[in-house]
Amino acid sequence: MAERRRPGAVRPLTAVPLAAARLTGGQRARQFANLANGTTLLGMALARAAGTALSKGPRGLVIASGYTWRVPFAGAFVLGNVVICRISTEQLTANQALLGHEEKHCSQYACCLGLPFLPLYFLAAGWSQLRTGNPASANFFERRAGLAAGGYVDIRTPKPARRGAGGIEV
Repeated sequence: MAERRRPGAVRPLTAVPLAAARLTGGQRARQFANLANGTTLLGMALARAAGTALSKGPRGLVIASGYTWRVPFAGAFVLGNVVICRISTEQLTANQALLGHEEKHCSQYACCLGLPFLPLYFLAAGWSQLRTGNPASANFFERRAGLAAGGYVDIRTPKPARRGAGGIEV
């Protein structure tokens, strides 16, 4: 019989093998920065409110799987070191490209000192929407995290080349 999860119920964090638990200095610094700036705690609070299943992920990440709220529409997003996704933990950890993409966003939170990442990200998404017609193609944060790894298609419109250049400039 399938286990029923009531809203707000959180499963305990599951352990990862000891070998996988070792963090690099950069991963530990990111983990500390996102704890200190409050975004990881905010991510844990959102995950709990949404009734997701929490588990320890690789490289100091926390995975909150089974997200069902309509907003944001994304299949996965991060708050601090918490990766909140609609798929299962196993599916996310099996997709190393997507997990790496989301991990880069975790580092971006740390570099932006936490919550300032959000308005900067939405500003970049708005700029991308104006330039390309979609919020990811020219978004600095998505490009740095890897468009294809995040499931995005680069639809930037090539600019015409200068006269005599013999081609188009991208």
